[in-house]
Amino acid sequence: MSKVVIVATLDTKGPEVAYLRDRIHALGLETLVVDSGILGEPLGIEPDVTHAQLAERGGMTLATLQNSGSRGKAVEMMRILVTDVIRERFAAGEIIGGISVGGVGAVMGAAAIQTLPVGVPKIVVAPTASGRHEFGPYVGTTDVMVVHSVVDILGLNPIATTVFDNVAAAMAGMLANGHPLGPPEPGRRYVAATMLGNTTTAVGALKDRLAEFGYETVVFHSSGVGGPAMEELAAHGHFVGVVDYTTNEITDPLTGGIHDGGPNRLRRVGESGLPQVVLPGCIDFSVFAPQAIPERLRGRVMYDHNPEYTLVQTNHDEKKQLGRIFAERLNASTGPTHVIMPTGGLSLPSTPDGPFWDPRGDAFFLAEVREHLRPDIPIDVVDLHINDPKLGQKAAELFVSLMPKEAP
Repeated sequence: MSKVVIVATLDTKGPEVAYLRDRIHALGLETLVVDSGILGEPLGIEPDVTHAQLAERGGMTLATLQNSGSRGKAVEMMRILVTDVIRERFAAGEIIGGISVGGVGAVMGAAAIQTLPVGVPKIVVAPTASGRHEFGPYVGTTDVMVVHSVVDILGLNPIATTVFDNVAAAMAGMLANGHPLGPPEPGRRYVAATMLGNTTTAVGALKDRLAEFGYETVVFHSSGVGGPAMEELAAHGHFVGVVDYTTNEITDPLTGGIHDGGPNRLRRVGESGLPQVVLPGCIDFSVFAPQAIPERLRGRVMYDHNPEYTLVQTNHDEKKQLGRIFAERLNASTGPTHVIMPTGGLSLPSTPDGPFWDPRGDAFFLAEVREHLRPDIPIDVVDLHINDPKLGQKAAELFVSLMPKEAP
C-alpha cells in the first residue's frame, strides 16, 4: 500500500508525530515517517527514514551535517535531502500524500511535500502558520492545506490531539474523495491567463473571445505566486498556450513589493515552446501593505487599492530596467511569441486623469523592449488602456492566430 509521508524533527516532536501516525493508521492508511531533525535522537518514535540515513544520501555522516558551520546551513542541507527522498519515493509510487509537522522545522517538510503534484493531498501543521508570518515557505506555488496548530507542538493535550485528529481525518477524506490533477481531457483546449483586479474587465473579455474559438481559459492571480504557478503548470503540459496579460510580478522584485514572481518569471513558458501573447499589464506599480512601505519609497505617488494593499508607482529608471528584463526573458522563447504594448495606460490608476498617468515612462519601457527584444518577436503598439475589453479581445484573436490552423 502507498503511504502518507510525515516529516518532522523527531528530537522535539516525536510523541506528537507518533500520535498523528497512529490516528492515520486507525483510519486505514499506512505512513512513512521521515526524521528531519538534525541534533538529537528521536523521542518516543522509531522513524522509517532516519536523519542518519538522510545524511548518508548526501554523502556525509550525521556528525558532518551537524557541524556544517551554522544551524541555517544544516537546515538547508537537510531540506534538500528530505525533498530528494520524497520526490524519489513519489516517483516510485510509494507516496500518496504528505504532512509536515513542526514549528520552524515545518518549513523543511513543507518544501518537500510541495514537490507533490497538484491534487495530491498536502498538509502543513504549525503554530507559525498564522498571524503575520509569511505563508510562502509553507505553500510555495501549490495546493498545500495549512493548519494552525493553535498550541505549540510540545505535548499531547486536548487542543493538540483535536487538531491532530482533524488533520488525520482531512488526509483520509482527501484520499478517499479527492484526486490528483490529471492531464487535459482529449479535445479540451486550455489557455492560461494572468490577471489582477486592475485587468479583470479586459481578461473577462479575453476569456469570452477565446471561448468563441473553442478555448477554455484558466485564470491565475498575478500576486507573486499565481504567475509562477501558471508557468509551472504550463511547463508540465496543462495548457496549449498562454496569454500573460498581467506581468506585474517582474516589478516587485525591484522594489521589495509583495507581488514578487521571482527571478524566473517570464521565462518558463517561452522555454517550453508554448505559443504566448505577452502584455506589460500593471508593471507600473508594486504592491505593499500600507504599514510596510519602505521609507525610500514614501515620496512616490501612491494609490490605495484597498485597506490591505497600497500601490506604489514605478519610476522611470525602473521602467527602463523592466523593459530590458521583459525583453531579455522573452528572448529565450522557443515557440511563437507576440508582445502587445498598450499606450492608453498600464493599470487602473494610469489614465489621463489618474495618479499613475505616465506616458513618458511607458515610452521609456517600450524603447528598451524594442532595443533588446529579438527582432523576430513582433510588438503591436495599440492605443488602448490595459483594462479595455477591446484589448482583451485583440489579445485573444492574436493568440488564436499563433495556433496552428486556428487563425480567425
